[in-house]
Amino acid sequence: MDIIEAEGLVKVYRSRKNEVRALDGLDLTVPEGSVLGLLGPNGAGKTTTVRIIATLLRPDAGHATVAGFDTVKQAQELRRIIGLSGQYAAVDENLTGRENLFLFGRLYQLPSREARARAAELLEQFDLVDAGDRVTKTYSGGMRRRLDLASALIGRPRLLILDEPTTGLDPRSRLSMWTVIRDLVKDGTTVLLTTQYLEEADELADSIVVVDHGKIIARGTPSELKRQVGGARIEVIAHRAEDIPGIEAVMALQCGCDVAVEVETRRVSVAAGDQTDRLFSIFRELDAAGIQVEDIGMRHPTLDDVFLSLTGHVAAQHDDGSGATLVHAADLTGAKR
Repeated sequence: MDIIEAEGLVKVYRSRKNEVRALDGLDLTVPEGSVLGLLGPNGAGKTTTVRIIATLLRPDAGHATVAGFDTVKQAQELRRIIGLSGQYAAVDENLTGRENLFLFGRLYQLPSREARARAAELLEQFDLVDAGDRVTKTYSGGMRRRLDLASALIGRPRLLILDEPTTGLDPRSRLSMWTVIRDLVKDGTTVLLTTQYLEEADELADSIVVVDHGKIIARGTPSELKRQVGGARIEVIAHRAEDIPGIEAVMALQCGCDVAVEVETRRVSVAAGDQTDRLFSIFRELDAAGIQVEDIGMRHPTLDDVFLSLTGHVAAQHDDGSGATLVHAADLTGAKR
């Protein structure tokens, strides 16, 4: 069953000087209980798509539903089953962690007793019990991000929208956040994820959609998308630039196929095909020829390769022309903060 169904979404931002078509007939489906990674370059339309799904923006054409609720006509009902965590932790620095969670529970119209119980449950789930009664201004960046995600879960949402959830986190905190997200999905939560870290999408997403110029230009599992840009390659990095011709000759002789050379990085590569033993043959021949190398190995395609081949540039944080970034889950309640 698909929890998100969007068809023909169009959104145009107009000013006196220009017109930006952020979405141009975008179609999207997301199966319940899965993680969809939404990727795209600057101005692709990611944020606009997410804001429409989250009921924060009306499309100019097309329609979208979440769990059967129309994002425009049934926005109030829909907001009760959505959790949203934006790019930056949106917590009140002058409240404790427990008070922040209690506040969001009340904004989601939970009874006081249930809001307190839910706050205690989430503090334990996110390893914040010891810090629960400290004011949030004393929290580290990673702790704030965990508290922000906990607040998005206060209403037990069926759909959790995460916009750049690990931005600014150190590697250890990022891995911890990945574990939390995986556990949520195991419990049945659907996650719509936008991220600038393509390895994050590779780790977490069941399927990936790549958006560019307001349209979906590719979709599939991470493995399917990586297969589209080719198989494994053998790469050699020369110790000296003058060694590149010798390395190129050895690799061409061993593989009998085209060799790619990047002079700036002293990188020489060739398709590995199904014969992984080519790597050892090349290494032996280079050693016999007395050619020194800095590195040699088998390289498999990454989502970075997919992104670059599809869009022509690398992934980065973006602004899709809306002039706005995602707001926090509290805004889904309609309450003022």
